[in-house]
Amino acid sequence: MVTPPVIVTRAEPGASETVERLRAMGLTALPSPMLELKALDLPMPDLSGIYNLVFTSANGVRYFVEAVGGINEQVADLTAWCVGPATTDAAKAAGFQRIMAGDGNAEELSDLILSSDDVEDGFLHVANSAAAGNLVVRLTAAGREARFLALYETVPASGFDEDAKAALVSETATIILFHSAKAAEAFAALSEDLPMSANVVVAISEAAAAPLESLNACAVIAAARPNEDALMEALLQACKGL
Repeated sequence: MVTPPVIVTRAEPGASETVERLRAMGLTALPSPMLELKALDLPMPDLSGIYNLVFTSANGVRYFVEAVGGINEQVADLTAWCVGPATTDAAKAAGFQRIMAGDGNAEELSDLILSSDDVEDGFLHVANSAAAGNLVVRLTAAGREARFLALYETVPASGFDEDAKAALVSETATIILFHSAKAAEAFAALSEDLPMSANVVVAISEAAAAPLESLNACAVIAAARPNEDALMEALLQACKGL
């Protein structure tokens, strides 16, 4: 199996976690985050009437815990609805006691919420500023009390890491790994003039792969499920195909 270098476009702190995982698998991992996360300057979150927290990323968990000054007894008792394994792990590590774990995307998480019996109303979707919309809209359309809280924003990178740029222009096979559509959009904007025909794109979902279809890469591969375990499986399959 060919093992080309793998560029990790995920924002920190997730990028370092993925790089460590790849290196443990014996792969050459090159971090080049396409997004920078920045906390918004906001007052303490208003949790009045809130009994459920909805997290569609591990970063949402991290920024929420920071915003409330840690998990106190009141916050720990709220039900944390988590979009997938990585977010669930972050909620467990933070100290949440009541966790409902999804294994898909935000739409599937909203389906899980709506199909669950005896759920106390009052939902707060905590995410980045670009994520407002569909999940809360679906919950409110179904008669649930739900609101959105942006605690951080994502800022596109202004360029590539030096080692990653060298791999991209080497005209030998390189794999570029994407955890989100936003990172894919930022990468596409920066790579318009780069030779991509030898490179393979591996994305966590069809939505994350979509912004990369126009890059003329050797292949664009989407994971079977929108989580990192499935992303790693897709990555290994990409390596076997080279």
